[in-house]
Amino acid sequence: MGYARKVGWVTAGLVIGAGACYCIYRLTRGRKQNKEKMAEGGSGDVDDVGDCPGARYNDWSDDDDDNSENKGIVWYPPWARIGTEAGTRARARARARATRARRAVQKRASPNSDDTILSPQELQKVLCLVEMSEKPYILEAALIALGNNAAYAFNRDIIRDLGGLPIVAKILNTRDPIVKEKALIVLNNLSVNAENQRRLKIYMNQVCDDTITSRLNSSVQLAGLRLLTNMTVTNEYQHMLANSISDFFRLFSAGNEETKFQVLKLLLNLAENPAMTRELLRAQVPSSLGSLFNKKENKEVVLKLLVIFENINDNFKWEENESTQNQFSEGSLFSFLKEFQVCADKILGLESHHDILVKVKVGKFVAKLAENMFPKSQE
Repeated sequence: MGYARKVGWVTAGLVIGAGACYCIYRLTRGRKQNKEKMAEGGSGDVDDVGDCPGARYNDWSDDDDDNSENKGIVWYPPWARIGTEAGTRARARARARATRARRAVQKRASPNSDDTILSPQELQKVLCLVEMSEKPYILEAALIALGNNAAYAFNRDIIRDLGGLPIVAKILNTRDPIVKEKALIVLNNLSVNAENQRRLKIYMNQVCDDTITSRLNSSVQLAGLRLLTNMTVTNEYQHMLANSISDFFRLFSAGNEETKFQVLKLLLNLAENPAMTRELLRAQVPSSLGSLFNKKENKEVVLKLLVIFENINDNFKWEENESTQNQFSEGSLFSFLKEFQVCADKILGLESHHDILVKVKVGKFVAKLAENMFPKSQE
């Protein structure tokens, strides 16, 4: 009888220990497996350790693992006591499991990994997660998976046919900047497709407003500018940004170098379209725009800005529009170009620039501007 009682206690202890192991295993791997499954297209377990009261968990993010693998909390089994040989081995195994989980999620989120290419069925599951989940870390992981897959041409049609465009666009209403940035990246990758552009045009005004009002030089602002640049590669939807050109010039003047380059790409798309020339000339520009023409400014910024001005100068029929030139208000880009002597002083200051290409571009622009504004018949 005593022997049976001992066996019973041992059995009960094993059962309780196994249950504890399972609970701690879920705590250790649950949230990481959610991201891993979402990257694979699986549904994931969206519950937060609801069956293990009192447990501690780490709100894991990719940023925690960039520099050190020991930043996050590692969950140790209850028998992993410090100072014992068995405890040391158990703690080492727990750390190894956490490290493997982090590396697995990082691999799944890598755009260079073949594992990121999902089947249509898996893409459907990921879209369901985006549509139904309200947890930022789930949305972020799902949008990363979608963004990686949207980089492939054959997946852009699939995601559209699965109804993914309005599902992702709905995320633009979120207040979480990380999630919003990931949604913009997905839409940016999808917008390379002509049919996708036709369906995404209804969101351009919202994206434009969010981009302009976002924190200056933020990731959300840059992602929005990239999406708008893709949407204006063709002339079809450029007119939708006509009322925001002044804001883009403001961002160009106030932003850092990365923001400047992104705004220049967008403005260059508009400047190449003759139908947008009048809208560009009508735009209000900051008084600090002329100060960009100096030796301290990045050479590439100056060259791209000169190309934009050259395109506007070439596309605008100065003689035909002479009677309507008074319609442009003071402070507009037209006024900036019309005050030739002021502009020339700013630009000609670059002629002492050490770069030969800058000198050539400046000379061409000044000559063209003088020829159009002051034709020989008026001299």
